[in-house]
Amino acid sequence: MRDFRWPPPPDGGPRTYGPGPSAPRTGRPALPEPATEIVTTPHGARLERLVTGSGRPVTVFAHGFGSGIATTRPLGSAVTGSKVFFQFRGHGRSDAPPGPWTYRDLARDLRAVADLSNAGRAVGVSLGAGALGRLLTESPERFERVVFFLPAVLDEARPPASTERLHHLLDAVGVGDISAVADVLSAEIPPAVRNTPASWAYLRQRIDQLMRDGLAPELADLTGEVAVPDRAALSRVTARALVIGCVGDDLHPVAAAEALAAALPKAELHVYDRPGVFWTNRADLRDRISTFLN
Repeated sequence: MRDFRWPPPPDGGPRTYGPGPSAPRTGRPALPEPATEIVTTPHGARLERLVTGSGRPVTVFAHGFGSGIATTRPLGSAVTGSKVFFQFRGHGRSDAPPGPWTYRDLARDLRAVADLSNAGRAVGVSLGAGALGRLLTESPERFERVVFFLPAVLDEARPPASTERLHHLLDAVGVGDISAVADVLSAEIPPAVRNTPASWAYLRQRIDQLMRDGLAPELADLTGEVAVPDRAALSRVTARALVIGCVGDDLHPVAAAEALAAALPKAELHVYDRPGVFWTNRADLRDRISTFLN
């Protein structure tokens, strides 16, 4: 990573040799990666897990495609009780069982981690939201409260543009093309903050993790899958739900959030008016999730 010189450093940062000890020290840095553990699930997959906080309630957090524990932790920063973060199969240090994979497999991963920690609440982000929805179609009474942040797919396939972008990420990580990985990841950052110390730190952390751990090629199976076979099955869910979407996000169409909220009996929907919620509405997002769960 010392030879990596894309994207250009923010104003005031190093301009000669890429990120390193002299990289920007201002702005909001990404959360450091703490020590995690590997747990064996009843279905045989070994998954990477991190538990923070203590006591009850216990909330499990399920990350998005190509993401992981570090980028999901900010969502739980104001949530009380114990917080359980994990890596889905094919991500981080978790196993990559032989494919093909479906959202049913992801739901098994999520259920296993939730059961091992006696979690009564769950937060699903993008891919994790799909896994959470699939779990609830099979066990509608499993959780008391659930949060779906930026659901990407329900019972209709992802848009072609979304599928193409995910394949670009998998291909770039697979061949170790750092600049191509950065191109894909930087698209998640609003242009107004793309050349700031905070975004530089975020990109550096994501790229370090992806180059170290990689992504399983079997994840490509999921890009064309639907999360639930029939949204009508969600009508039996007993949990209170908060569904959060945003306008203008190609990877997470607001229509998916609206359809999910309409399908759940006890759901409230909040839609942000622009994408990049982590960057433009971080405090409000954190407060909205913690207020609902606490």
